[in-house]
Amino acid sequence: MTDDAPTDPPDGGPDESSHLVGEGVARREDAALLTGDATFTDDVDAADLAYLTFVRSEEAHAEIESVDATAAASIDGVLAVYTWDDIAASDVPGVLPISTHGLDCDPPGHPVLARDRVRYQGQPIAAVVAEDRYRARDAADAVEVVSDPLPAVVDQREAQEPDAPTVYEDAPDNVAAVSELGNADATDEAVAAADRVVEVDLTNNRLIPNALEPRAAVARWDAGDERLTVEMTSQSPHGHRGKLSTTLGLPESDIRVVAPSVGGGFGHKGHHHPGEAAAAFAAMDLDRPVKWTATRSENYFAGAHGRDHRTRAELAVDDDGTIRGLRVETDADVGGYGLGGSLSMPGWYGSLLSSQYDVPAIHCETRAVFTNTTPIHSYRGAGRPEANYVAERLVGAAARELDFDPAELRRTNQITDFPHETAVGATYDSGDYELGLDEALDAAGWDDLRDRPNRDDEGRYLGVGLACYVESTGGGHESGVVRAHPDGTVTVYAGTHSHGQGHGTTYAQIVADELGIDYDDIDVNEGDSDATPTGTGTFGSRSTITGGNAVAESARAVREKARKFAANLLDAPEDAIEYEAGEFAAPEHTDDTCSFADVAEAAYGWGVPEGMDPGLEATTFFEQEDTAYTFGTHVVAVAVDPETGAVDIERYVALDDCGERVNPTIVEGQVEGGVAQGIGQARYEAAVYADDGTLQTDSMLDYAVPRSFHVPDIQTEATVTPSPTNDLGVKGIGEAGTIAAPPAVVNAVCDALEPLGIAHVDMPLTEERVWSAIRDAKE
Repeated sequence: MTDDAPTDPPDGGPDESSHLVGEGVARREDAALLTGDATFTDDVDAADLAYLTFVRSEEAHAEIESVDATAAASIDGVLAVYTWDDIAASDVPGVLPISTHGLDCDPPGHPVLARDRVRYQGQPIAAVVAEDRYRARDAADAVEVVSDPLPAVVDQREAQEPDAPTVYEDAPDNVAAVSELGNADATDEAVAAADRVVEVDLTNNRLIPNALEPRAAVARWDAGDERLTVEMTSQSPHGHRGKLSTTLGLPESDIRVVAPSVGGGFGHKGHHHPGEAAAAFAAMDLDRPVKWTATRSENYFAGAHGRDHRTRAELAVDDDGTIRGLRVETDADVGGYGLGGSLSMPGWYGSLLSSQYDVPAIHCETRAVFTNTTPIHSYRGAGRPEANYVAERLVGAAARELDFDPAELRRTNQITDFPHETAVGATYDSGDYELGLDEALDAAGWDDLRDRPNRDDEGRYLGVGLACYVESTGGGHESGVVRAHPDGTVTVYAGTHSHGQGHGTTYAQIVADELGIDYDDIDVNEGDSDATPTGTGTFGSRSTITGGNAVAESARAVREKARKFAANLLDAPEDAIEYEAGEFAAPEHTDDTCSFADVAEAAYGWGVPEGMDPGLEATTFFEQEDTAYTFGTHVVAVAVDPETGAVDIERYVALDDCGERVNPTIVEGQVEGGVAQGIGQARYEAAVYADDGTLQTDSMLDYAVPRSFHVPDIQTEATVTPSPTNDLGVKGIGEAGTIAAPPAVVNAVCDALEPLGIAHVDMPLTEERVWSAIRDAKE
């Protein structure tokens, strides 16, 4: 780890002319994905394969009286029907582990199959295993469940009322945890002393992840070795191995998790769910392979949802635009069960409430609240979009109240010195926020957009908005293995897992530069818990920082060991060896040279010097000690039709700074994908429950995922401020678009509707919702 931003490669590295890092190398992964040659979990086959289907609760809250599987078990081809009683009779714990750190209660973990009560619609009650998936589904329909309905609660604020139904007896007020960040007294003083206090009441809408591929698992049990192999849709194979170990009561060494090609994750495939655990339990019990593949509707009912915050917030600001303080109170819905760390996750979302601004005092109180809804966990951004939405809507509202240009109010309060510690304890590593703001405004033509009339020739209201953001990226440790083969080709293994991020390309670029060899001679492998000693996985915009630096450090170690072999081959002192473009030389001692391939061959054969171990590989455990903070500014121009409520995004400019960009083309793709999802939240997506806990948006007919024609052309711009937290100087970028887009779009629409006196419209800004706001304003 270095203290200063990196500029040149470490001593002894290949010269600058050989560098691929920073080039938009074409993604090597895409051919297989586009031609159908990639293998996804549901493509995995095995002899004697059986299929598992769940019987799911139709009620959101109920006591289970009985489960009768007699008719289902009699169907030809049905191999087993499991209920909680079968799990309880085994040696398997059967409960998905949760983190109880910081909780105000001690709720049980999510059972693989419901025990005595269901707490959300879609919770698995029984599992049917049959010789084909069709008979499994028929048998699931034949299982008879008798239950006693209980009152349900689906709103996190109503859940805290004295007469609300209780989800857990251990949490009678339905509050799992209360967390505080910042200084309440200092914030109270700032609010009292400010010239103005701007208030907002915001809903950060509940979202349903919609990856191309639903969750799936194929489990195999080797009775001879007593070892379980699970191929599954995973963002973190080692993480899932650990969670399966806890749920099944097996040592981690007896479990292998393999993630083949994964069709999108967005956080949803980083969590532990009943599906893969049930498939594994059935495979062990039946001693035959078992496959489970979720249907799209199952993903809606019982896959982890995201967001769902209700927030009251106040910004203390003086008339000259100086921000004095920020006070926030949030009720975060966590659904009917905890998943992993989901119950404590809302407690740290406020750590990014400063956004890009020097806010002297902040206080954030967050309550994580149980409801009878699908459990909530991290969804692309995981707390950062929620925090940034609060900050950027408040600053937007303050600019309106003070009659400030929104960009100038932001500039007035931007952080300029780094590192910078915020009032809630985050330490921003590096940045040039004003430069990013200026370049985004210039690219969008901000002054011209602000000078437009209120309405265009079609009578549509015109508006322009922006959102600055800061994203915490990286974190934790990661392993990277670099192994040179005798022919000079190289295999890279990493504990991360790519599900669209392009690690096979970026890691190869990094290693090619470090070793000075041909990019095409490098193969990158991820997704097998047996191939690397450990791995944290891919989420939280961490892969290039942790995985990239891990493989880079391993490549440097291989290069230095290769130098020793080269010294032996060239009969020259090690400190005389020079290395450039894949060739070792010692010009002061000999005219001979040797290639990296020559050295690799010698490392496995006759060229091993006395005292050195044969072979040419290295393993690194990289740990990021300090967080890297990506930042940027997004600008949006809209036109709003007052007759229909239709919102047309006419212009979208995204400026992002993720430090050094290993592959700018991949960075731009990540930004564009994130913006598309952010626009989805801002304009179309929301999971809606009826009062009895029935999910109303249970398919794409009712849950509006944006289509290609809903997403505008996105102009991507960049500044580059290397991070001092790691040798590559990189920061994460995977979630930037989901953080910046929602407030940018909402700010633009509110700007358009300002002539009507409309200060705020909650997401999603559907045509009906916008039209209703216009109608109400005119009445």
